[in-house]
Formats: sequence, C-alpha cells, structure tokens
Amino acid sequence: MRYDYIIVGAGIAGLYAALNIPAGKSVLILSKEPVWECNTFYAQGGVSTAVDEDDIPLHIQDTLKAGAGLCNYEAVEILSRNSILVIEDLLARGFEFDRDEKGNLLFTKEAAHSRPRILHAGGDATGRELHKFLLKNTTAQLKSSVIVTDLLCEDSVCHGVRVKEGDRDYNLYAKNVILASGGIGSLYEYHTNAKKISADIQGLALMKGIKLKDMEFTQFHPTVFVHNKRARKYLLTEALRGEGATIVDESGKRFLFDYTPEGELAPRDIVSRAIYRHQKKGHRVYLSFENFSEEFFKKRFPTIYMIFRNLGFKVPYDKVPISPAFHFMMGGIEVDLFGKVLGYENLYAIGEVACTGVHGANRLASNSLLEGLVFSRRAVEDTLFRPFDFKFREFRPQKLELIKEGDKKKKGFLREMMWKKVGIIRHTDELKEALGSVEDMLQGDIGHLLRLRALSAKEIIKSALERKESIGAHYIEN
Repeated sequence: MRYDYIIVGAGIAGLYAALNIPAGKSVLILSKEPVWECNTFYAQGGVSTAVDEDDIPLHIQDTLKAGAGLCNYEAVEILSRNSILVIEDLLARGFEFDRDEKGNLLFTKEAAHSRPRILHAGGDATGRELHKFLLKNTTAQLKSSVIVTDLLCEDSVCHGVRVKEGDRDYNLYAKNVILASGGIGSLYEYHTNAKKISADIQGLALMKGIKLKDMEFTQFHPTVFVHNKRARKYLLTEALRGEGATIVDESGKRFLFDYTPEGELAPRDIVSRAIYRHQKKGHRVYLSFENFSEEFFKKRFPTIYMIFRNLGFKVPYDKVPISPAFHFMMGGIEVDLFGKVLGYENLYAIGEVACTGVHGANRLASNSLLEGLVFSRRAVEDTLFRPFDFKFREFRPQKLELIKEGDKKKKGFLREMMWKKVGIIRHTDELKEALGSVEDMLQGDIGHLLRLRALSAKEIIKSALERKESIGAHYIEN
C-alpha cells in the first residue's frame, strides 16, 4: 500500500496532476464519491486564458481588479503566463475546445473580463468534457467511494492518509501527497457544488495545525435556480450574461444599473449583493434570455436548455427565477507558488482546497479551472526537481466514528446558520452568534465528519470577524 503519489480528489486539479507525473511512478487517486460527482464535472463556463502574449498584461490586470487588490501578484503572473502553455498541452493531447466555422478557437466573454478570452467545450459543458478527457487519459489507479479521515503527518512530512472504504479503515502511504479535494460548498444551505464538497480536508488541515488563509472570502454566484430539492442548486453560467442575457425584476426592469454602472457584467460579488438587496425589498428576480434565438440558445447552452426545458421552462422565451447561492472559496490551505503546503516537505494542495493568493478577495470568472491546470502541473514539477530524502514510517491504525446519532439534524442547522449569518451580507453581531453556535457544536458529542465541517465553518467565521472592512466577496455591515 505504498505509492510514489497519493492524490486526494478526482477533479481537474487532481487528474491533470496525475497526467503530468512521469510514467513508471505509482499513482493512486482517491475520490470520496463516484468520480463524476465533482465540481469540475458541473463547471459550465469555461477556461480563461491569455489569448496571446500581448493579452497577458490585460489578463493579469483583470484578475487583480476582480481580486480587489488582495491577489498575490506573482501568483497571478504565473497563472496568466502559464495559461497558454496548459491550453497548448491539452490541445496537443487531443482535447477539443469549441471552434468557429473557420476552425479557430472560439473565445467568449464573461463578467469583469475586458475582452473575450474564455474557451469552452460542448457549449456549456466545458467541465464535463475536460473531466471525461482527463479520466480517459489517466493511467493512475483510481479508488472511488473512499473517505480520507486523517493525514499521517509527523515532523514536517506527510507519510500518507488514513481512509475509510465501506467497513474498512486502513492507512495508505506515499512519498508525495497532493490534496485536490475542492472547496466547502456543503457548509451552506444553498450552493452550486457537488454534494461531496464539504470542507473535510480543510478541517483535517486545521486539526494538524496547518494554516488556512483568506477563508472569509466566500464567493456567491448571482444567477442560480434554487427551487429544486437537491442540495446542489442549478447554476446558470456567467457566460449567459456575457452573451447577452439580462437580469430583471417582476416588472421587467434591469434594476442592476441602480446599483452599478456595469449592470450584468459587474463582478459577481456586486451582482449578488444587488440581487440580494432587491429581493429584500420584496422584488422577484429573473434571468431573461429575450436577446437569444432558440437556435442560438440550444447550440451555445445545450445543457442549460435541456435542464430547464425538463423543469418546465420554455427557454429562451420564459424567464427563469434566480437567487444567489454559494459557489467558490477563494481561501484555503496556504501554499507557496508551487502548491507546497507551508512547513511541509512533501505535502501539496492544489485547486480550490488551496490558497495560492491568485484570487485575492474575489475570483475572476473562469479562472478556477485554469488555476487547477496551472498549479497542479507546477506541484508535480516541484516534486520531480526538488530533492527530498523520504523515509517510510508506519502509523498505528485508528478507528474513528465518522457519523453519530443526531449529526444529520446538526449538519442541517450548521448549513442554515452559515447561509443566514455568514453569507452575502454579514453583520458583526450575527457572526458572533454563529461563532458561539459552532463552538457549542464542537464541544458536543458529534461524529468526525461533522467535526471537520464545524472546524472549517469556525475558521470562516473567525476570519470574517477579523476583517473589519468590506472588500471583495467579504461584505460586512455593523
């Protein structure tokens, strides 16, 4: 049960990392649920990239602006300068992005981008197509329905992970451990994330004394259909607004211009707060597709067309009711510019579970898939070219009670509280109430998985209380 690499997570970051590991290395990818149940699979918008060398400074500028000045400039420069490289690599491996009638790559525009630079595949199925492609091309061993319950860490070295598979608890060991487990979506009552994205690994990091950074910066997507019964709500991609969809209230008014001169193309945090405030005034809010022909809508957004036709909406003729919902975590495990966890020799975090500083206070649209590609490749490069004398050691097996009686009800309470008190617009008194509730939960008799969630929630609340000023995705009113 010893490997050269263990990768926790089977989304774009984990799979592309595996693809960059040289043949001959033993690689094990662990997935908490069936492999397709991940945020990459559900990603609609696309992959942002600098169009060419001349566009790099502008892509950097757009990213910094969206991040409200809190991005790590060096990380943003790495992201943009490597964007062309990873796209060329995918194309060379045989991946097909959508092209125009002349065969040129088709770049589209999304909010807060100053020019079209988003590549997509299958119209609005970019994540799904990338996920299928990476799965098809990986040679790594893949285990699904496996829960990571502990990180086997000692003296700045991570020796592996503790897992639960069915009724079995056992240890897995590796020379390099790469965490690519995603964000925190299931901490919130309304979210767009896959159901397995529940802040487990962030909680484990806290248990091990690993630092999390920028956890107050929780991004809410402004255009989400929240009236379905599933935990994951249906996202209506930002690309819709980039192509001309509008946000209106029950009277048909495009009210966003009352809040921002950029209207529908303002950054997500501004649009989400505007919708939230308009709803608080008693208005209903819709996404309108009146600028689209049915032929264009069906071709450009086939997944959304099918989903909402099945739900009874005759898109593009019918408007769809929308509300903001949690979407993306800018913060995470603090890492260096190669994705290496600070203070560790062989532990890496990539993708949404990590905080490279590339997003700052607010992520620029479609930079997330790009981040997964760029920093997973860099993490693997670091393991290959940085000398490290690894010596295996074994850890005593430890049995943990993952779920206890009453956890389901407490989990529901936690999700509702995070939505109401640690959401789009925050108030100091409510944050303090939420902190007290989470601390009470942590002192109670709860299962290991709920404890990990509660630890992550506590870190978000503490970070929100510590940042007194509103900036980016963190908006606080006293």
